Amino acid sequence: MAKWGEGDPRWIVEERADATNVNNWHWTERDVSGWSLQRLRQLLLGVRVAGPEGACQLTDVNKLDGEASINNRKGKLFFFYEWQLRASWLGTSSSGVKYRGTVDVSNLSDENDMDDLDISVSLCKDQPNTPLLDLMKRTGVPEVRRILGEYVHQLKSEFSQGMILPSTNEPKPQPELTQKNQIKTSRAQISSTPRCSSSPAPCPSGVCIPTCIFNLKETFQTSADELYRTFINQEFVQVFTRSVALVNGCRGGRFQLLDGSVSGEFTQLVPDQRIEMRWRFRTWPSEHYATISLDLEDRGDETELRMECRGVPAGEEDSTREGWTRFYFQAIKQTFGY
Repeated sequence: MAKWGEGDPRWIVEERADATNVNNWHWTERDVSGWSLQRLRQLLLGVRVAGPEGACQLTDVNKLDGEASINNRKGKLFFFYEWQLRASWLGTSSSGVKYRGTVDVSNLSDENDMDDLDISVSLCKDQPNTPLLDLMKRTGVPEVRRILGEYVHQLKSEFSQGMILPSTNEPKPQPELTQKNQIKTSRAQISSTPRCSSSPAPCPSGVCIPTCIFNLKETFQTSADELYRTFINQEFVQVFTRSVALVNGCRGGRFQLLDGSVSGEFTQLVPDQRIEMRWRFRTWPSEHYATISLDLEDRGDETELRMECRGVPAGEEDSTREGWTRFYFQAIKQTFGY
């Protein structure tokens, strides 16, 4: 097993500047109230609706009280937000007469779905009745609801960006390994002799090369459904690889991770039981893919994962095996506490 700072450099995306709480074991919290205040104002002030009665738009955010934070516990994401807001709107009738009113939202929080938001629209006290009020209730309220849903979506995507640690050119300090933070590898069982084919692999894409097969077996202290989700969920993949990833977790869905070093396609997905994929490393011959199968067996308080890797280019079996062990299995265990 590679030591800290060692291993095949092709698997290493970049060195990281911040090693604090690198395993994400402890509860960590990120206050995003400041970002939320700014983003909510920007989104709300972009609301504009129009109809036969005229046009209305939000012109000011008069009240925006609350807070938002993002928490991470063993790789599980928790989003907390609670806001009360009031915005002013200005309507211009089809005849050019202007009217003013307000929009109030009292329960924007993680406990309420977007459909459950209490959004009320009214005219200012000194304003006469106008069909523009009906326009705001009919089309303005759904637009405000949509915009607030966009805020929640962006709030959650911001967390993934925040998990990507900055790069640095400074040398990384060598950590002192203790029994508590050493990676337990005794459970990893690796086939002692990779089986290499004596003839080139089938080449539907026109690439014919000698290939090898190897197997791995690993045990994770988590349920099969949670481990299954870890491999196919984009947010989880970005957390344990600490890099931007594109993962479409469905049959035929493509994936790309580790700064483009790894890419492929899911060819079979049996929820909580089996993942099969076409998988390649960037330096392999063009269009050549290995076939990876991951079989999960739930054993109550733990899950056994059996991996078979077919079609690895001859001479690449050691680096591929080490890469999977280190950058998938060990990284998942370290990050999520499995």
